[in-house]
Amino acid sequence: MALYHNVFPEKFMKGYGMFSVGNHGWMDHPKPVAGPLDAIVRPTYLAPCSSDTHCMHGGAGPMTDCIMGHEAIGEVVEVGSLVKNFKPGDVVVVPANSPDWTAPGVQHGFGQHEYHAMSGMKFVLSKDGVFAEFFHVNHADSNMVLLPPSIDPWAALMTVDMMSTGFHGVDRAEVNFGDVAVVMGVGPVGLSAVAACKLRGAGRIIVVETETRAKRIALAKEYGATDSVDFEKGNPAELVRALCPEGVDAVIICGGTADNLRYAMEMTRPGGVVSTVNFFDVTEVFTFPSLSWALGMNDVSLRAGFCRGGAERLRRLLNVIQYGRFDPSKMVTHRFEGFEKIEDAFLLMERKPADMIKPGVHIKW
Repeated sequence: MALYHNVFPEKFMKGYGMFSVGNHGWMDHPKPVAGPLDAIVRPTYLAPCSSDTHCMHGGAGPMTDCIMGHEAIGEVVEVGSLVKNFKPGDVVVVPANSPDWTAPGVQHGFGQHEYHAMSGMKFVLSKDGVFAEFFHVNHADSNMVLLPPSIDPWAALMTVDMMSTGFHGVDRAEVNFGDVAVVMGVGPVGLSAVAACKLRGAGRIIVVETETRAKRIALAKEYGATDSVDFEKGNPAELVRALCPEGVDAVIICGGTADNLRYAMEMTRPGGVVSTVNFFDVTEVFTFPSLSWALGMNDVSLRAGFCRGGAERLRRLLNVIQYGRFDPSKMVTHRFEGFEKIEDAFLLMERKPADMIKPGVHIKW
C-alpha cells in the first residue's frame, strides 16, 4: 500500500497499524503532544515483534485504530519543560515498557504492572506505537537512555524488548553457576535467554526448537547452548529427560503454546524453577495432569513474568553489549531501509520464514 499525506501535515502523522483485527495498513493519526515530563521522538531504527502480529490477528483480544510497534531507537525532536536529561537532537533508546513512575505498582517493585497487569507497556495498548513518523515517551528522564556512540544501533535496538525479556526470564528462573537450564523456543527472546544463562554461569544449556530453524539453533550454540532437541520429533519433556534423567534446574519458556507449561513441569527436577516470558494467545487454556507437578508436591516454582522497563534497566543491558559480553545484533537477520519498509518488515515477521530470526528497519529522514 502506498504512503499518503494528510491535508493537515502540521497536525497529523503517518503510521502503520491496525484498523481492526486482521485489517492493517497505513493510517493518519494526530501527532503526539509532549507534556512537561515527556518527549517526542522520531524513530530511526525499528523492529516488528511477534506480539505485533499476534495482536494484529486478535491474540490479545479486540483492538482497533492503533499504530503498532514498541521497539525503537530514535532522535528526540521535542522535550517537555521539566525534562532534564535530554534535548532535541539526542539519539535515544526507548524501552518497550515505559511506566508511569508515580504509579503504585512501582512501589511494589513491578513498574511493568504499574496500575494493572502489563499496563507499563503503553505503546499500542494505551497509545500509538512507534511505527510512525513520531512517537510519545512519557516520563522521558526515567524511560529513555542516550545511545552510547560505541554501540551498534542494531544491537541497542535488541535491548528494548528481546534482550530485556529474555534476560528477565532467566532472572526469574534464578539460574546459577553450574545449573542445567532449558530454553524453550529460540527466537530473539530465547536467544537472549541463552546468552543470559551463560552469563549467569549455567553449566549446560539445552534449547528446544525445531531443526528446520537451523540458523536459530546455530546462533543459540554460538551464544552458549550445549545441546538442542527437536520438539517435532517427540515429547519435549521426554527428549530432555533422555539427556538429563534427574531433571533440569530451570526452564525458561520463550515460545510455543500452552502445552509448553506441562512439558516444562515434567522436565524440571524437584525444587527447580519454571519461568515463562512467552506471550500466549488469549484463547489458550493452561491444563496439565497433576502428576506432572507430582500432585503439587514437588516444590517446583512457577513464575510468569513481563520484562521491566525504565532507563536504568536499559543502561545495564547496554553495558552488557558495550563491554563485549553479548552481541545481539547477530539476531537481526533481515535489515530494511526506509520508513515505507515498515510494512515489508511486518509482513516478513508474520510469515516467519525459516532463515529469519528478526527483521528491522533503518530510517533516514
